[in-house]
Amino acid sequence: MYHQLREYAVKNVTITMEDSVADWARMEAARLNTSVSRLVGELLAEKMREDDAYERAMNEWLSRDRTWQSDGTAYPRREDLYDRGLR
Repeated sequence: MYHQLREYAVKNVTITMEDSVADWARMEAARLNTSVSRLVGELLAEKMREDDAYERAMNEWLSRDRTWQSDGTAYPRREDLYDRGLR
């Protein structure tokens, strides 16, 4: 994670988490020389970017023209494609 100075509107929120999660968050924030609040905000922002990227990729895939034409020949048999040692 890297820190970048930006101007944007922020909201204060209260979150509830298990003690062990809070302990980990404090240690991780200290390791990264940041606050727990900033750490959680950055983790959520990254999750949002990943979800947005996934949704864009899925929508692009679903919007593709995936029609195909068969030439009428039968599919090959599995045994012909893979040597299964069934002989």
